Amino acid sequence: MSVVEQYARAHIVTDEEDPGAVPVVLRYDPDRDPRSVRIGLPGPHEWTFSRALLERGLRAPAGTGDVRVWPCGRVQAVVEFHTGHGVEVVQFDSKTLLRFLRRTYTAEPVRG
Repeated sequence: MSVVEQYARAHIVTDEEDPGAVPVVLRYDPDRDPRSVRIGLPGPHEWTFSRALLERGLRAPAGTGDVRVWPCGRVQAVVEFHTGHGVEVVQFDSKTLLRFLRRTYTAEPVRG
């Protein structure tokens, strides 16, 4: 197994009407970068950041740069993405992110 790709649903937190759950893609490619994960949001938005940051952020607030992660209650987590155009706040079920992380630790780089 090399690339881990998991489809999920998350909520974009906005001041506008709640659009409901939107599709996201969680990706991990140990051949490309074994220390990073990627989250693809609707449209051309894909973020790459440290797998360790995602793991830390599920237990306590983590991150000081473009990506921040923190637990939100007992069953949810928030991932906040900062750009020059503003901030995107995405709320996930924590179990979705935990399942994804578990799968990344079983992935092996392709040896050739």
